[in-house]
Amino acid sequence: MSETAQLESIEHIPAEHLEQITAIAKMCHEVNRAYCKALREEQPSWEMAPQWQIDSAIKGVAFHILNPDAPASASHDSWMAEKAIQGWKYGKVKDADKKEHPCMVPFHHLPVEQQAKDFIFSTIVKQAIQG
Repeated sequence: MSETAQLESIEHIPAEHLEQITAIAKMCHEVNRAYCKALREEQPSWEMAPQWQIDSAIKGVAFHILNPDAPASASHDSWMAEKAIQGWKYGKVKDADKKEHPCMVPFHHLPVEQQAKDFIFSTIVKQAIQG
């Protein structure tokens, strides 16, 4: 899918901001991918990521731009709500085909290593928009 088509799939973001938001989302994704690698979790590169993962990162960036003071737990809550709308549920192992994810639990139930992802993501967005 072309980058333009990817951007058009995020209907609630003003067109004039899509390129910048997507660039920030790509940065967040790649930092998260490096962090996951340190945890021995595999994540595809941005270029190889499925569309749902790209859309999730873009929506996460938009959430933090619209809610700059939101805590990491709110970021997780927003992510989890979006996943639930798409039919995802808790599963012991991440399985995109079954739409199951081990992080489909309240933030305070996440292992600290998983909570860190939300802190890292929100910090990247805040730094990127501050210039």
